[in-house]
Amino acid sequence: MAKNTNRGGGVHTTPNPNGSGWVNQQGGEIISTHRLKERAVEAGRSHAKEQETEHTIHKVNGTIGEKNSYGNDPASSKG
Repeated sequence: MAKNTNRGGGVHTTPNPNGSGWVNQQGGEIISTHRLKERAVEAGRSHAKEQETEHTIHKVNGTIGEKNSYGNDPASSKG
């Protein structure tokens, strides 16, 4: 699937800034909401793969816990 150029940046899985649960955001826009972090991570990963972009998973305190790239990664092409 082709990249969606309408949204900037990668996908961020974060605690919901508007209440309980977790959200996935891209380009400052909430693209999905979830009660459980595990479900949010699954959905965020899927969306990042579709968009061929980076997926950043945040901890409860908001710090970055993990990053995964699903797009063109120049470092992986080095021999």
